[in-house]
Amino acid sequence: MSSDTLKTLFHPFEADVLPLPGKSTRALFLGALPGFRLPAGFGAALHLVQGFRPDFRHLAASAHLVAPEPEGEGYDLTLVVAGRHRGLNETRIAEAIERTTDDGRIVVAGGKEDGIASLRKRLGEFVDIEGHLSKHHGQVFWFARQGSEAASRLRAANPSLLVEDRYETAPGMFSFDRVDAGSRLLGGYLPADIKGHVADFCAGWGYLSVTLAERAAGLSGLDLYEADHASLQAAGRTLARLMPGLPARRFWHDLATEAVGERYDAIVMNPPFHQGHAAEPQLGASIIRAAAKALRPGGRLFMVANRQLPYEPVLATAFANHVELGRNDAFKVLLARR
Repeated sequence: MSSDTLKTLFHPFEADVLPLPGKSTRALFLGALPGFRLPAGFGAALHLVQGFRPDFRHLAASAHLVAPEPEGEGYDLTLVVAGRHRGLNETRIAEAIERTTDDGRIVVAGGKEDGIASLRKRLGEFVDIEGHLSKHHGQVFWFARQGSEAASRLRAANPSLLVEDRYETAPGMFSFDRVDAGSRLLGGYLPADIKGHVADFCAGWGYLSVTLAERAAGLSGLDLYEADHASLQAAGRTLARLMPGLPARRFWHDLATEAVGERYDAIVMNPPFHQGHAAEPQLGASIIRAAAKALRPGGRLFMVANRQLPYEPVLATAFANHVELGRNDAFKVLLARR
């Protein structure tokens, strides 16, 4: 997500096209990102919503009031950051409509390359768009909230899903409509002899957690670590429904920067290697090192990665030994022992 989108979002207020909200205005900011700058005279009390743990921590460190999920209703103004995922954009706008008071204003901005013009066109089919502007390689548009019918239509078009009739997901989550091919490959290599206190790093919506819990009967507890708050909650609900007798805990956690306080007999993971649009293999490397620190002596790490990612030198430095268990055309499965 470009910082230009934040500039685009506040441009109508800086250009005097929209009135600056006063101190008595309650404003909700969905998808808030670090680095935004309020225009001079923008006096509204902002309630920020950001479910991605690294961005949440940056916003909280800047002394903003921020929560991982929306809270409250009756806001006078709601700001929405739109990205590349159509379903997530429409879900956020539905949330904005539901939480904004009648005649309150909703302002939406996104990058041109992310399809913001198409989003405005689709929404304009059942909402009266008051105006729009293009600036900073993006577009911003706004409309007044008139009842909840538009929210209902957006919700109906973007329902929560049960992938394979088992796993709860929703638009915007990683691989929200199917089991990720890398995770499925890793799941096939998990042995039944895994036991004790274990963890799923980068748990997503819980496929590997469930696979591990169903395959290994000797688990005494399973901890899920995930940076996306909505995915973590979905994973917890799925695991509780499918494996109700297993003690499981959820940790909303940035494994790249936040230390893990527990120690484990085994860890499974499918680490991310993208931050935004850019590939960053060092992100996965930092999570590998976090896993090494979180394992007990002799503990095992089972992970999957894209074939071209050079994680073996990281494993060689952080673990006593490692081996490749298997691969296909796209992924490789690695085992490392502490």
